[in-house]
Amino acid sequence: MRLRTAAVGIVAALTLSACGSTLPDNLRGEDSHSTTHAASPAAAKAKTKPEPADVALRPGESFQELSMSAKYTPKAPFGTGTDDYRCFLVDPKFAQDMIVSGVKIQPDNPAAVHHVILYKVDPANVAAAEARDAKDAEQGWTCFGGSGVDNGPGAQLNNAEWVGAWAPGGGERVMAEDIGIPLAKGSRIIIQMHYNLLAGGGADQSKARLRLTPASAGKKTPLETMLLPAPVELPCREGTPGELCARTPAVADIRKRFGEDVATADLLHLLCGELKPGPTQSCTRPVTEPGLIRAVSGHMHLLGKSITVDVNKGTPQAKRILDIPVWNFDDQGAIPLKKAVAVKKGDTYTVTCTHDQALRDVLPAYKGTKERYVAWGEGTTDEMCLGIVLFTRAS
Repeated sequence: MRLRTAAVGIVAALTLSACGSTLPDNLRGEDSHSTTHAASPAAAKAKTKPEPADVALRPGESFQELSMSAKYTPKAPFGTGTDDYRCFLVDPKFAQDMIVSGVKIQPDNPAAVHHVILYKVDPANVAAAEARDAKDAEQGWTCFGGSGVDNGPGAQLNNAEWVGAWAPGGGERVMAEDIGIPLAKGSRIIIQMHYNLLAGGGADQSKARLRLTPASAGKKTPLETMLLPAPVELPCREGTPGELCARTPAVADIRKRFGEDVATADLLHLLCGELKPGPTQSCTRPVTEPGLIRAVSGHMHLLGKSITVDVNKGTPQAKRILDIPVWNFDDQGAIPLKKAVAVKKGDTYTVTCTHDQALRDVLPAYKGTKERYVAWGEGTTDEMCLGIVLFTRAS
């Protein structure tokens, strides 16, 4: 049995390319649980952290804007649930091979947009992507988890086909001048939108702006992305009544809402080990090839409390590369390392997350909802635990 792409292509919503941003507010211990997803569109815009100023184009760079072809009105694709994942295929019409060195996502309806991920489609996979797009009479297609056009779940774990991403708190993320993401002539881009229907309705036509350099202009080292998912197994608080406080019906409900044949919440235990309910969960994965870690980020939803990523945890060589003691859903930018960390085959990555049911008592997004057993799920009021390691391969 293989790990479903949904477990590894989330994203959550994570700003893949930050290599020059300041330390986010959540590392300074500020309030972490006011969220745009509990507000009206106007209030969401007012509460969202102001984006950083644009970085001027560097020598040889240019901007190119990508957009959905028309406005799209989100809806629950299976008739139930509060989330819509929709993928839109875009042709950037590159006349030559290009390198992406920065990405800026511009949500059109920020109250409803939970996250955005851009996936690259290599020329060899364009026909498959176009065929997938043509199956749906509406613009785009339903794509819970990954894009539905990829090289298989193993590739999505160890080398995700991400170009860039946005989650609350993200502006343009500009990479260091020596790295970038290659896009071959003839490639396509998939814009994956995750809409939170709890925030209300309204159409959306979000855009993305790429910072590009011709591949022929110089040598940049390709930046790659490794995804580190871990289970979420958060029981109801003691004495809380309700059928969905039992794991089996709670996970069955997730499967129904997102059309899963087998729940990602179950498949993650094949990757990470036995099921042990509790607020803190972790997963350890081996490093499969040598490289240099350039930046790290994490992703949880509204009940997230803290997240860490460690190299060689529990050994004399242990090094913490991500430490967010107070999770802030509205500030999910990747954190560049001041000094790249070298890893070799045989080292390990460990992601650890803590979630807290008590946060639902103070979050407007949970108003009127009943407490339930919380497992990995793609809805805004479900949960995730995901570490993202941005690295270059050793030369």
